[in-house]
Amino acid sequence: MCKVLGVSETGYYKWKRTLYKPRAWQLLLVKIHDILDEHPDNSNYGIERILIALEQRGTKASRSTVIRAMRKGNLLHKSHRSPDGLTKADKKAQRPENLLQRNFTSTKPNEKWLTDITQVPCSDGKLYIAPILDCFGGEIVSMAMDDNMKKELCIQAVEDAYKLRNPENGVIIHSDAGSQYTSEEYKRTLGGYRAIQSMSDVGSCYDNARMESFFATLKKEKLYKMNTLKMTMKEVKTVVWRYVMMYYNRERISTVNEGGLPPTMYRYMAVVASQAA
Repeated sequence: MCKVLGVSETGYYKWKRTLYKPRAWQLLLVKIHDILDEHPDNSNYGIERILIALEQRGTKASRSTVIRAMRKGNLLHKSHRSPDGLTKADKKAQRPENLLQRNFTSTKPNEKWLTDITQVPCSDGKLYIAPILDCFGGEIVSMAMDDNMKKELCIQAVEDAYKLRNPENGVIIHSDAGSQYTSEEYKRTLGGYRAIQSMSDVGSCYDNARMESFFATLKKEKLYKMNTLKMTMKEVKTVVWRYVMMYYNRERISTVNEGGLPPTMYRYMAVVASQAA
């Protein structure tokens, strides 16, 4: 295969070894998050102060590298004095890169979160559902529901997830390339939580396949078995909430998790095991 593609075997195996390793900008972003978390008012730090703070802590990085890391972490402050080149770069970088590359496995809770929106027709309109799925065990962390699919719906799902889990810095939150997820307000929300945004390529549903799989399960096992067009949004909300949060998370046998453990139980057992170690 290497001969056909015109690459060396050594180069292929080197690429394979480093495929899912944290990138340099991700490691630098962790250090930047630590600086910002030292004091609430450090959130005002711009590029220059971050550069100085990094140098004070023994980390040398170029200005362009810091800009790249802060941009990917949605930590850059808008400035009307920025050079034209930087402004153009910001416009090109509005859609974050795909960090997951269809790798939906996770070694611990709150490492990778997936999100998306689906709709359910009801008697009084369409109900839009925006869950947050933890790749570790497949647990639905939070779920925002409303009669519209504006950016506020997606922001609510993220805020609820952080209130419930209070994870450490650096959670990768992956979504499709919808306008809700490229909005400045959504990006600021992720930046405030020190999350790292990842995004599917345009028109590629397989880039968020695990989230799509959850939607398919919800509809096949529950929603398609009832006529939601004869139910109000309030009634459908109740059905969805009970199925997902009470049954799917806590009781439903998982074919992915070891021992068939439901997602919540799988996470609980992992936490207990890590504490015992």
